[in-house]
Amino acid sequence: MDPFPKDGESAAAGEPSRGAAPSSGVVVQVREKKGPLRAAIPYMPFPVAVICLFLNTFVPGLGTFVSAFTVLCGARTDLPDRHMCCVFWLNIAAALIQILTAIVMVGWIMSIFWGMDMVILASKYSALTSSLTSPL
Repeated sequence: MDPFPKDGESAAAGEPSRGAAPSSGVVVQVREKKGPLRAAIPYMPFPVAVICLFLNTFVPGLGTFVSAFTVLCGARTDLPDRHMCCVFWLNIAAALIQILTAIVMVGWIMSIFWGMDMVILASKYSALTSSLTSPL
């Protein structure tokens, strides 16, 4: 017997078609788990994040180094339980990793992705703050 029934056989057997599967009402939520370095990326204003991306593209680690100082200026991160100085040093460590490994291109690629993450976080943060401050 053929393990995969033909179109006519499945309809004749009373099986539901694959396209008409009933909805079970299950909601699946996916949450990204970030490591401490990744979670230390600050939520900056959008123009500052674009400048950091530009700096990271041409001088690996420089934009990450600049973003570390935005933490000292009050930028939020995904590490609310850590002290501001600890988050600052995590960003400095990420910048040093990018600078030291830029020789073998790993740090340069990491630096560009880090800058892209800064811009993505800044766009989400600016969208959130604009929706909170806009009149209804």
